[in-house]
Amino acid sequence: MGYKPGKLGHVNIFVRNAARARDWYEDLLGLHTYGFTPGRAAFMTSDLGNSHEIALVEVGDNASGPVSGQVGLNHMAWYMDSLDDLKELYFRIKEKNIKIERVSDHGHAIGIYIRDLDGNGIEISYEMPSSEWGHDEGQYMIGGTEKGRLSGPWDEEIARDAVVRT
Repeated sequence: MGYKPGKLGHVNIFVRNAARARDWYEDLLGLHTYGFTPGRAAFMTSDLGNSHEIALVEVGDNASGPVSGQVGLNHMAWYMDSLDDLKELYFRIKEKNIKIERVSDHGHAIGIYIRDLDGNGIEISYEMPSSEWGHDEGQYMIGGTEKGRLSGPWDEEIARDAVVRT
């Protein structure tokens, strides 16, 4: 095959109320809304050079939410530009009393997992530059990276989750 996609363009997710979801994404992540049709959809982005990275399509207040363990989107990931930005957002999530499902140290990245108002999975992450990843051919993708290199206010949660899993 001589071709490949340039990048992932956007994620289209169903929400009960597009206006309410738009407000939540604007407030928490600071996303910009390029297009909004009340009762129908919102088109949002963190990159002002991109028409949208996420489309929030309204399906009504009575729609059921995502079902864990079923076929479908597990989560979308939003990468922060720096570890300090991730720390700031971590404290904002705490301040807004948004439940953190887990914080994962992937070695090359830290991921904070939450859900939006409609139960859609979101990972807020910082990934170190690829030159710092490390690599082990026998592991997941870039699993040879030593954990604990991206320390932050989430360290206690990572340790607590590790105990729960053992």
